[in-house]
Amino acid sequence: MTQPPRSDRSHTDDLMSFLTASPTPYHAVASVAERLEKAGFRQVAETDAWDGTSGGKYVTRGGAVVAWYVPEGAAPHTPFRIVGAHTDSPNLRVKPQPDAGAHGWRQVAVEIYGGPLLNSWLDRDLGLAGRLTLRDGSTRLVNVDRPLLRVPQLAIHLDRSVSSEGLKLDKQRHLQPVWGLGDSVRDGDLIAFLEQESGIPAGEVLGWDLMTHSVEAPAYLGRDRELLAGPRMDNLLSVHAGVTSLTAAAASGADLTSVPVLAAFDHEENGSQSDTGADGPLLGGVLERSVFARGGAYEDRARAFAGTVCLSSDTGHAVHPNYAERHDPTHHPRVDGGPILKVNVNNRYATDGSGRAVFAAACERAGVPFQTFVSHNSMPCGTTIGPITAARHGIHTVDIGVAILSMHSARELCGVQDPSLLTRALTAFLEG
Repeated sequence: MTQPPRSDRSHTDDLMSFLTASPTPYHAVASVAERLEKAGFRQVAETDAWDGTSGGKYVTRGGAVVAWYVPEGAAPHTPFRIVGAHTDSPNLRVKPQPDAGAHGWRQVAVEIYGGPLLNSWLDRDLGLAGRLTLRDGSTRLVNVDRPLLRVPQLAIHLDRSVSSEGLKLDKQRHLQPVWGLGDSVRDGDLIAFLEQESGIPAGEVLGWDLMTHSVEAPAYLGRDRELLAGPRMDNLLSVHAGVTSLTAAAASGADLTSVPVLAAFDHEENGSQSDTGADGPLLGGVLERSVFARGGAYEDRARAFAGTVCLSSDTGHAVHPNYAERHDPTHHPRVDGGPILKVNVNNRYATDGSGRAVFAAACERAGVPFQTFVSHNSMPCGTTIGPITAARHGIHTVDIGVAILSMHSARELCGVQDPSLLTRALTAFLEG
């Protein structure tokens, strides 16, 4: 029986805790901020004037966080080394008028966010979490992390065609979860329930950003427990690796020749076009302000950006044992084979040959193997924040990640060793 190394197991235990604590992008940002604070980073407000002191700092905005560490004596034109990731995952999100129901069932009206595998949300115990905005403009996180909702599947006796034609789901009619019994819809019932759950006075909540999540905890899987099953690994696995590698680089005492950065964005799953997405102004604004706070001018900003490299870290596809024909025949990334380098000549990924060299050098320094992913020529290729970051900021960007199965399912699958291997590679990159 083969057991993963103790260091990998410890890292994966920590990842499992991070996944559980982060059912929404807002909770993920809070989890990252907590880890940064413990590592000596301090939060700075976008509305305040920034100083040029050295040390770790971070900014939060909704479901996004950007953190950076300024080495002692760093010049204004010092380049950045960035780990980019995203905090959001496909799921079912609550509509503005959430109270619904029919035929004696009380339901919650939901909208489809991103591109989830819809069948994976059926007959699964779901919690409800997100952000509540109060009458005074403040926000409060809420997390009902217990079985609260369920999207019940139609019994096969009432649809025999499922056996021959497969499951067909209408996004409007078939995915509204039930959460109780009642003959009439009571407007305001769900929000009143969440106010009570959160200890908020009745009528104080005026806005909400709420989403469902599976309440089943992450778990080791397999004969030798060498697999990890859990939610939101696309892409909280990379966010966890990013904050772990950033705090490790800051604490290493290494003679850093660049400013290491973590940029974890929201809204990647629906195009990144928001004030907290990779196609928004957040990252560029933070990097520029860091340059200017250290006494730099536009010329310093241009020099810093010209020397900057970003590793866009997101999950990718491990070769599926039941669908091997869907993968490129010469590129078969395997679980626990090390992080993957993502390549697409049509620039769906931002990697080029020189970017490959940057990543290969980091993996070599870390003693980590890596693999290459290329899509099957007959299959459409997904994309990431990589090309967006490269085009928006003129930053040399490389797409990487970890190979998983069941991407965009309510519960995904990866190897126990890969998260640790990715973190080691990212740490070597940030220290490089």
